[in-house]
Amino acid sequence: MQLPLRLTPAPAYRYDVRYRYSSTRDPPHRKDMSASRPDSPIRRADIEEIVREVVRARAGAPSGKTPPVLRVDASARHCHLCREDLDILFGKGYELTVFRELYQKGNYAANETVTIIGPRSRLISNLRILGPLRKQSQVELAFTDAIMLGIDAPIRLSGDIAGTPGCFLMGPKGMCELKEGVIRAAIHVHMSPDEAGYYGVKHKDMMKLRVGGDAGLTFNRVQVRIDPATRLNVHMDTDEANACGLHLTKDIELYK
Repeated sequence: MQLPLRLTPAPAYRYDVRYRYSSTRDPPHRKDMSASRPDSPIRRADIEEIVREVVRARAGAPSGKTPPVLRVDASARHCHLCREDLDILFGKGYELTVFRELYQKGNYAANETVTIIGPRSRLISNLRILGPLRKQSQVELAFTDAIMLGIDAPIRLSGDIAGTPGCFLMGPKGMCELKEGVIRAAIHVHMSPDEAGYYGVKHKDMMKLRVGGDAGLTFNRVQVRIDPATRLNVHMDTDEANACGLHLTKDIELYK
């Protein structure tokens, strides 16, 4: 004779506001606590904070440690020049003059500007030069700048210009042709070794930048650049800054 089977349903589980899994069927020794347990559902913000704490712990960043001050800048179109090209554009032995110091020590926006000319004979004047001088000249544009000039500029980190398109630059004393060097600068973050230790990242790792606000979005490929002389600073171009409404919000988070 076959006995009828009696199936007992498995206890259901919920995630309560004290951030631990608990059975909805409390054992006898916990019945006295059930009345004090809140019935309100857990908030999304609470879950996100828990996830951030776990990520920090696994990345080696001590929980509760004060994060370093993060600065995010929109970098307008500009160029960097080598000694040879500066001589052509402004005259032999010319020296750049400082218009404004930049956030990273030793870097500055110069008073001097040039005109960039693209393959369609379209041009952008008053292209700011950033100092100090470099070994190779390069131009950094936003996507809309490149489209207007007719240049198919790839996304690259500053300094990585091999195989990129070129352009003509015109200054008060002459004109030079860049065989390569026109890029759309990839969004990136400068940081010191201590700041990298806080985030648990290494040179050339990818991070994420969440920008809140009405036009908020998350950038998923923020490349890390570590140098003892730098301060924590994200650089994005003006198209990216306008897309996320950077100037309208202070709700910004950098994470791995």
